[in-house]
Amino acid sequence: MSPCLQFRSPARQRGAIGLMAVLTLGMALVFLLIVVDSGRLYLEKRSLQRIADMAALEAATRNGDCAVGASATAYATASVNRNGFTLPDPTRSLAVACGTLSLDANSLRVFVANPSSSEAIRVIVSHSVPQSFAGGVGALFGGAPAGATLNLTATAVAALPPPLASLTLRTTALSIDSSKSATLNALFGGLLGGSLNVSVAGWDGLVNTNIRLLGYLDRLKVDLGLNAAGYNQVLGASVAVSQLIQTAVNVLDPGGTLGATATIVGLQALKVAAGSTTVVLGNLLHVENGSDVSTFATTVSVFNLIEGVVQLANKKNGVVATVPINLVGLAQITARVQVLEPPQLSAIGNPKNAALDPLGPNRIYVKTAQLRTLLSIDLPALDAIAALVNAAADLAGPLTNTLNALLNLDLVAVLNSLTCAIGVPCQTPDVIVLPGPIRLDVALDVASADSYVTAYSCISNTNKTLTTNTSASLVNLKIGRIDAASMFGSNTAPPTVTVQPLKLIDIGIKTCRRFLFVPITCDPRVPGVGGGIDVVADTSVAANTNMPHVYSAPPANSLPDINQPPFYYSFSTSSIVSNLLNTPVNLHVDMYGPSGSLVGGLGAILNSVTSLLVSAINGVLNPLLDSLINTVLISLGVDLNKVDVGANLSCHSGRASLVI
Repeated sequence: MSPCLQFRSPARQRGAIGLMAVLTLGMALVFLLIVVDSGRLYLEKRSLQRIADMAALEAATRNGDCAVGASATAYATASVNRNGFTLPDPTRSLAVACGTLSLDANSLRVFVANPSSSEAIRVIVSHSVPQSFAGGVGALFGGAPAGATLNLTATAVAALPPPLASLTLRTTALSIDSSKSATLNALFGGLLGGSLNVSVAGWDGLVNTNIRLLGYLDRLKVDLGLNAAGYNQVLGASVAVSQLIQTAVNVLDPGGTLGATATIVGLQALKVAAGSTTVVLGNLLHVENGSDVSTFATTVSVFNLIEGVVQLANKKNGVVATVPINLVGLAQITARVQVLEPPQLSAIGNPKNAALDPLGPNRIYVKTAQLRTLLSIDLPALDAIAALVNAAADLAGPLTNTLNALLNLDLVAVLNSLTCAIGVPCQTPDVIVLPGPIRLDVALDVASADSYVTAYSCISNTNKTLTTNTSASLVNLKIGRIDAASMFGSNTAPPTVTVQPLKLIDIGIKTCRRFLFVPITCDPRVPGVGGGIDVVADTSVAANTNMPHVYSAPPANSLPDINQPPFYYSFSTSSIVSNLLNTPVNLHVDMYGPSGSLVGGLGAILNSVTSLLVSAINGVLNPLLDSLINTVLISLGVDLNKVDVGANLSCHSGRASLVI
């Protein structure tokens, strides 16, 4: 037998196989030990990370901060102890830091420590554990000594959603009575282009009912069949006004059992009057792009919501509403109203973004409507004013000699002169107050009042501020004769309003005769021979601009979170109303000759009469303007006395989440 064959015999190979088996089993045991040991470290690390995550989430959720009291550390410590990471322990450590989030050069989120900010909270937990089996083997070859420990560390950064602020405008609280109900019916119905008959109780119900914006938009999505759409898509959709009103009904009466209540009946009447006009709800309620569902947790008044929708509709249809105003002692007064620019009732967004550019694309900005109104006052409203009649009578005597000199008229001071007594015709001035059919027009253009966020601070949820800048309305006032047809046109390009003087007094003459004791006989009156006195006003009342205000929490009037009713602050603009109502003091009262040219040189004679005329006109205009402000304008959310701006601020809205 060959020696090679002898060497390869099975008997000779038995030892080699056994050796290989021993080596294989040894290696398997080593690998098993490594796997088990690595698993132990993995589970330790995983447990440590879970503890860090839970601690960071709890500290953030409970609005922890690193200021006085260091509540973030207290919350995190309580969390780790509750989850089996008992402190104090020499083998364990916990570090808590507050700060902000930023982006690095690779657009990755990074934590930036800042003890004065609690935008994000970082928790680092460490735990020393026995060295692994692999480390022990490494010690045999010069590594760490056997019995050493490994320090495992886990880091978690949690943050609540970014701060959220909102501004809301509200109509001055209305006390609804039968007269105001009639005005609201005529006004809202006219703006919608239909007729309206809502009861006093119906209007009162709308004023005193609030609706949650989130619930309203959720229902609107269902009603429009846009279940898969986001809220921004719903706000940007063109929707019929009737549907917007019906959705409010669906929210207030989801079971359809309140149909007989005054509030629901009122909404149904508004729905019928709305017709087919469509609007974009986002023009009334502005929400910053990218906002989450917590943004819509705010509430709005049903009356304010409907009021804004009606004005949106009027901006679209361009209808002029005609509203009769009834005042005791004054008759035939008509107000015409057109919306030039609808209001922005509410705005919601991140105040951090808004503060960077207060009037930029991320602004939190609200405004009242821009309106054009015309008051037409027909007689008898002015002719029964005694002061005017007396002023005209006082003019006859003093003006006679002056007019003789200035106008070269053959006017005499008395009728009992010798020439008149012997039958020679004599001319005598004949002064008439408000000649002919008289209508006094008062045009009022009211520009928007606005308010926007300029700064904020969020040290904690109980120590926060929101700073706004508010400007009141600019008012243009014209008084005289105004053609309504030329005043109202396309509301996208409203025409310039022109005003013509109103003739208050006409100075004519009568030619009269008297023979001794025979009664006087006069020829028909010749008007305008001596000219007359006209009145006109065309003025602007400046707005109160840049009125800053800081909403804060504390004090007692705390700045509420976004899901609570707003805290309203009234910006007083009484000086505007005072200037507006006193504008007739600055009326242009001028005397014109028969040719229509301005007559000068009357001096004290005209001045003494002017004060009487202005006082008389002022006595009529003051209640009219006051009525316009308190009925028509306030019903449309425009109060020249004040601007009510409500504010909300949530330093963190929604639930905390792990961000790093």
